[in-house]
Amino acid sequence: MSTFPPRDYSFRILSANRVAYLDLTGSGNETSAHLLENGRITFMFCAFQEPPCILRLYGQGRVVLPAVREWAELYPVFSPIAGTRQIIVTDIDRVQTSCGLGVPLLDYQGQRSALRDWAEEKGEEGLAAYWQQRNLVSLDGLLTPLGEVQS
Repeated sequence: MSTFPPRDYSFRILSANRVAYLDLTGSGNETSAHLLENGRITFMFCAFQEPPCILRLYGQGRVVLPAVREWAELYPVFSPIAGTRQIIVTDIDRVQTSCGLGVPLLDYQGQRSALRDWAEEKGEEGLAAYWQQRNLVSLDGLLTPLGEVQS
C-alpha cells in the first residue's frame, strides 16, 4: 500500500497565512478563470479516517504562470509533476472547522498515474497546444490567465 502524503504532494504551506498548489492540466481551467474574475477561493479538506473533521481555508488567490518571475521562486518548493500548468497562490483570511460526522471512512489506495502519463506523452509542445485549445476560456465564458497571455 502507498504512503500518504505521496512524495509529489502538490499543496504547500508557504507561511502562516499563505498556501500554494501546483495546478495540473485538465479539460477545463475553471479555478484560474474565477480567480481572475473575483480572486475568491476556498480549500476544503476532509478527514477520511478518525477523528472526523472538515477544514476550510478561505482567501484571495491568484495564478502564477511559468513565464512570470515569481514562478522561479515558487516552483522549486514542489516536486516536479508532469502536466503542471500554473501555481495557485492564496492568502488565507479565514479558517473554519466543522465536525465532519457525515464524511465517509475511506482507505487511501494510492495515486492514479493516468494524468501524469497523458501529460508525459503529450510533452511540452503538446501541452501548450492543448492549453490553447481547451484552457483559455472557462465553461461559463470567462477568460483565464492563459487566455490573457494570448491577448
